[in-house]
Parts: sequence; structure tokens; C-alpha cells
Amino acid sequence: MILLPAIDLKNGTCVRLYQGEFSTAHKVANDPVAVAKDFAAAGARHIHMVDLDGAKDGVRVNSSIVQDVIQATQLKVELGGGMRTMADLEAADKMGVWRMVIGSAAVSHPEFVREAVKKYGDRIAVGIDAKDGLVRTAGWTENAGISFLTFAKSMEDLGVKVIIFTDIANDGMQKGPSFKALSLLQQTVSCEIVASGGVTTLEDIKKLKENNVSGAIIGKAYYAGTISLADAVQICK
Repeated sequence: MILLPAIDLKNGTCVRLYQGEFSTAHKVANDPVAVAKDFAAAGARHIHMVDLDGAKDGVRVNSSIVQDVIQATQLKVELGGGMRTMADLEAADKMGVWRMVIGSAAVSHPEFVREAVKKYGDRIAVGIDAKDGLVRTAGWTENAGISFLTFAKSMEDLGVKVIIFTDIANDGMQKGPSFKALSLLQQTVSCEIVASGGVTTLEDIKKLKENNVSGAIIGKAYYAGTISLADAVQICK
């Protein structure tokens, strides 16, 4: 299982949200590059980065910071937020991004996902963000009115190999991931599943690994100090 500590970018700084609400954004660090270096020092080999401005407005304004992180560390960067066209993916690829995450555009333009997977294969992941079992889009602000399981199956049918699943109700709440929803996903599709939202303790990490989840994203727990990243990395190994 791979571990992906997270940096969410808004207006050039590291922030965290509660349950995806942009009004709850609060700064957790000034220097994203310094944070990424701390991740590497703890033994992490991957990092999950989200351009929240891009996710909400469709315009990626934090690309230079992503570029700086890639140049300053040896971390494999998984990037989401505002990935809505092939040009967006190509720009990320040129920066050296390891894996590109398509979110809202996967709902509104599934043909884009098909084209992306055809070109980039398993370097494409689809982010499925759900609340009360239904997919949310536009930075979690809009209800797409489709079951996350139905949507996941449609993405698998398009050739998607990696799904990043976030249960919005758990995100930033430090109460553990949604193991039930993750299990349902694993029963529905054969894609690799990366758990996001609510991962809080080393026990969460152990249980995700035991349940054969492919990856885990750590956000709030790292910044709140409730989990040792170095210990979590060792568990994943």
C-alpha cells in the first residue's frame, strides 16, 4: 500500500477544509515546498496535491508551486484540481507529475476520461467524492445525482485503473475512513482504490492495508499531529 501525505493549495498556501466546505479553509502551513521536504524526510515517496482553486473555478493558479515541489523533492506527485482538458493533462505531464487526477470532468465529460486513459494509462486516476452515497462535483459543491458505485463502474468500463475515493462526511473530521464504502467499491470494481478522507490513526492505516486498499491519503491528521508520518510509512512497507 502506498501512502500519500496531502497538500491542498489555495491562493499559494497549504490549507485544510472540513467536509469540503471552502468557507472552512484554514491555513496549515505557509511554504508548500518545505512541507513536501518534511514528507520526504519522514520517508514518504509519494505526495497528493490538490489545486483547490482549480477544483472550484476550473483555472489552475498554483501550478508554479507544484513545479517547485517536483524540482525540490524526489516525491512522486499525484495532482488533482482543474484537470478538465487534454491540455491540462499535457501541462501536468510536462511538469513531471506522476499521476493526474480527473474529478468533476469525469462526470460531465466521460469521453475525456476515455481519451486520457488511452494516452496516459494508469497515470490517470479518477477522483470520486461522495456524500450520502452520491457523487459531488465542482469542489464538492454540486450534487451530481448519481450513486458513487454506479459511477465507479462506468469509469472502470472506460478503462480507468485507479480510483481515489473520498467520503466527504469523513474528510477533515478525524473519525476514520469509510471502511464500508471502500469495501463496497472493492466489491463493485477491480480498480485500485486509494482511500481519502478521515484517515486519522496508525490503526486506520493498518486496517486499510489489511483490507487490501491500494493507497491512503493523509491530510488533516498529519497537520494536527494525530499521526506519525514516519510510522505510517513503515506500516505501509
